[in-house]
Amino acid sequence: MTFIDKNKPILVTGASGYIASWVIKLLIEQGYSVHGTVRNLSNKEKTAHLAEFVNHGKLTLFEADLLEEGSFKEAMENCELVIHTASPFFVQGIKNAKEQLIQPAVEGTTNVLDTVNEISSVKRVVLTSSIAAIYGDAIDIKNTNTGVFDEKDWNTTSTEHHQPYSLSKTLAEMEGWKLVNEQERWDLVVINPGFVMGPSLSKRTDSTSVDFILSMVNGKFSMGVPDFTFAFVDVRDVAQAHIQAGILEEAEGRHILVNEILNTSEIIVLLQKAFGNKYNLPKRILPKFLMYLFGPSQDFSWKYLKRNLGISYNFDNSYSKENLKIAYRPIAETFEEHIDQLEKDGIIKNTGSK
Repeated sequence: MTFIDKNKPILVTGASGYIASWVIKLLIEQGYSVHGTVRNLSNKEKTAHLAEFVNHGKLTLFEADLLEEGSFKEAMENCELVIHTASPFFVQGIKNAKEQLIQPAVEGTTNVLDTVNEISSVKRVVLTSSIAAIYGDAIDIKNTNTGVFDEKDWNTTSTEHHQPYSLSKTLAEMEGWKLVNEQERWDLVVINPGFVMGPSLSKRTDSTSVDFILSMVNGKFSMGVPDFTFAFVDVRDVAQAHIQAGILEEAEGRHILVNEILNTSEIIVLLQKAFGNKYNLPKRILPKFLMYLFGPSQDFSWKYLKRNLGISYNFDNSYSKENLKIAYRPIAETFEEHIDQLEKDGIIKNTGSK
């Protein structure tokens, strides 16, 4: 049981990020003051959406780098709770997985937790992991005893050359559990979100979530979309789960944050129901032979297709509801509000038929 003093600041790393920005917003709305770290304080564009919180004196920003030892120390002073969200997230266009993904994820976690060991005020760390640390490919569901992934499962199939992002999240979380078990002063609670969707507080477009939405509405897949399955969750539910994981005295362990599992045909139906012909939505599922023929040119390796195409799976999210008291938003609402935000910000435009 860990009690967090509401009068002490809470540190959120990677403050300008998609999830972290919502964590900060909700913390401030719930009466907390926040210390946030960003890699470059002079990059005002990336932190513009946080300016309101800074100006009202509820958020103090610090500069810190995942690969720079000790750079989180100043931001962590006097904090009892650290919410570590900072980690690279991209799955395509990777040229050097070790340098781009694995090193910053693992060494970043080590650097933050080494600093936690130095700052005696810290009582708890909430670590943003991923369901990518639970499984590597959809076919891994066949290795489960129940046909459902839960918090006991670990990704054992990803490598530096196949699913390197998933490997980075797995190794980073393992490092977190290793370091917490080497001491007794602070505890660790882990959040394992699925594919996070929902409105962003910034106008940034360099996220996998925004890229996914854009590809679904801008005609990229108008001729057809691959038959993949996704485990979705709303960004606001993920943010609240981080807060609950930090402040609930009884919170412990790993927590799968997944609301609904949808394949691409179900996503098409959802979007058509919400938006009709407003956007140039996919019309059908592409045959497997076409994916094997053209997939590699779209960064889908044959190994990835073999292990994911047309394979469904499921997750048990009951522990997040029980331990963190999470009540999930409907994913249809998540998609609608995400697309509305992107349209309002001028990032997507009406591309469908009149």
